[in-house]
Amino acid sequence: MEHGGWWSYLRYDEQQDKPAINGALLRRVGSYAAPYRGRILVMLGTIVAITLLALVPPLLFRDLIDHALPSHDAVRLNWLALGMVGAPLLSGVFGVLQRWLGSQVGEGIISDLRTGLFAHLQRMSLRFFTNTRTGELMSRLNNDVVGAQRAVTGTMVDILSNTISLVSVLAIMISLEWRLTLLAIALLPLFILPARRVGRMLRAVIRRQMTLNAEMNALMNETLNVSGALLVKLFGRAADENRRMTERAHGVRDAGVRQALISRWFFLGLSLASAAGTALVFWVGGQFVLNGTFTIGTIVAFSAYLGQLYGPLTALTNSRLDFATALVSFERVFEVLDLPLDITEQPDAVPLGVVAGAVRFEHVSFQYGEGGGMVTSAGLSEVTRFGQPQVARSLSGSSAAPPATTAPAVALPAALAVVDGDGGADAPPRPARSALTDVSFSVEPGQLVALVGHSGAGKTTITYLLPRLYDVTAGRILVDGHDIRTVTLDSLTANLGMVTQESYLFHDTIRANLLYARPAATQAEIEAACRAANIHDFLADLPDGYDTVVGERGYRLSGGEKQRIAIARVILKDPRILVLDEATSALDSRTEALIQEALERVMQGRTSLVIAHRLSTVLAADTILVLEGGRLVEQGTHAALLAHNGVYAGLYHTQFRSDSAPNADGAPAQDVQGLAVVVDGARVAVG
Repeated sequence: MEHGGWWSYLRYDEQQDKPAINGALLRRVGSYAAPYRGRILVMLGTIVAITLLALVPPLLFRDLIDHALPSHDAVRLNWLALGMVGAPLLSGVFGVLQRWLGSQVGEGIISDLRTGLFAHLQRMSLRFFTNTRTGELMSRLNNDVVGAQRAVTGTMVDILSNTISLVSVLAIMISLEWRLTLLAIALLPLFILPARRVGRMLRAVIRRQMTLNAEMNALMNETLNVSGALLVKLFGRAADENRRMTERAHGVRDAGVRQALISRWFFLGLSLASAAGTALVFWVGGQFVLNGTFTIGTIVAFSAYLGQLYGPLTALTNSRLDFATALVSFERVFEVLDLPLDITEQPDAVPLGVVAGAVRFEHVSFQYGEGGGMVTSAGLSEVTRFGQPQVARSLSGSSAAPPATTAPAVALPAALAVVDGDGGADAPPRPARSALTDVSFSVEPGQLVALVGHSGAGKTTITYLLPRLYDVTAGRILVDGHDIRTVTLDSLTANLGMVTQESYLFHDTIRANLLYARPAATQAEIEAACRAANIHDFLADLPDGYDTVVGERGYRLSGGEKQRIAIARVILKDPRILVLDEATSALDSRTEALIQEALERVMQGRTSLVIAHRLSTVLAADTILVLEGGRLVEQGTHAALLAHNGVYAGLYHTQFRSDSAPNADGAPAQDVQGLAVVVDGARVAVG
């Protein structure tokens, strides 16, 4: 590594070595420890016992040298020998008890933190997840929670043990010889100053090593998943990826070697300082012995206590930093727990029950980035963690420079751009915008409503507002006359089924993915749902049938197969209201026909809101809602809207109209074989 690079990290580390310990944070951490106070008190007792037992052997040595041996007292010698065995034995037993209690307390607190954190994240709205990087969430759940665990089971226990040991050793040493004790304390700068300086250097090296490790892990994460591996192969970049991996692995290796060398030189220096201190104490103490001030046994015991003095003192020199660094992990976890919920249940929310399926939008408006603020990508603050640096660009390998105090703005994730957005993953932060403005319509139970409009018109936003993935900015949405904000979220979700454009499957069996809709479903019900979705015969022919593992995100299945499994999953749920983003443009005609037939079955008898890409869906709709620029500009039947010759008529002629000539009534010919439509600017076959 370049010298300048190391010193830049060192200077940054020195700036970071001044963290503040917040009293409120300490009290909150203490509140999590409250349920374990009994075990904590017993653990403190074991720490005191272990510390006191560690003071016994030097006193036994003194008694052996000063009394047992000179007086040829065999009985006393036997008892001293038993004491030399018994003290470490008892200390070991207490150590096991302390470890058991400490792990119970630490693991218990961390389990409480982790489950609370996960439960809170489950209650966050879709807005939060579109504005937050998944990697940052994983870091909070894993790295920060583990860091908090180390704080409880490691750092705090070590500080307490070292403090008790230091006080006890000083008391014994002063009682033995106060002048030698003052001399020993005067030698402390030989330990403290090098320890602090080299400690900062080691942290800088370790931070650099972790940065390189993070870059290497980012590369592996990007290139070893299914999509990344496919991209590497398609562009023939395997050799380049091997080169990048080699560079980063070698960087980690070099940093590890440097860390080992600094550690070894550091401990060599401490050993020399300890030897020099011990020699000086022996020399001065020897003078006292020659003068008859105290005995040989006393100086032997005193020198033994020197090691027990310098060890805890050296550890405590950086204890404030270590403690504050450990508390940072708690701070990061609490930041997530303190995030406000923007989708909440009212205290008097009532269960919705089984609904008939009437849906009504009343003057609904909605903004992404509500409140007029800028939409940023980070739902959580960008943080710098000791040993857990952030990697800004996994492809180029550049990481956030340590001296920076603020992280650069990161672009919106693609997931947010999909929601009727025009930006992409590299778009800059943007002001709040109206996705819907004063939209009102009604859907009677069992009706099919088709949503049509250009990209970004607000169609997907409507489908996201109904299940309360977002809450309206103005107006209200009613289901069977109930404002959806006044009913429980679980009861609303139970009555809604949604099939999105991208059918997501867990890396599990097909059966497990289907049972996600209704865990208590029987095999017969699963098969009936799959038959209705036109996927049972395909699944039955698989070697493992319904126990076939679908792979990451269902990658082992085709798009049409995943979509039919998603439809079967919704059928198994049996919702009264169906929300569907009809996406069949990328499928072959046979698969599309199977999916369309399945959709027709699942929509029967249900209230259905469908983002329509197919002419047949538009023609079958009881009502067509035409959206433009977030406004509902037209609604009605196909024939009425064509006769109106407005926005829908334009969409029909550009996106839905058949190549074949229409019938006299204005409807397209019933023979749709070879029909082609324009979807998102591409001409595709749909029949």
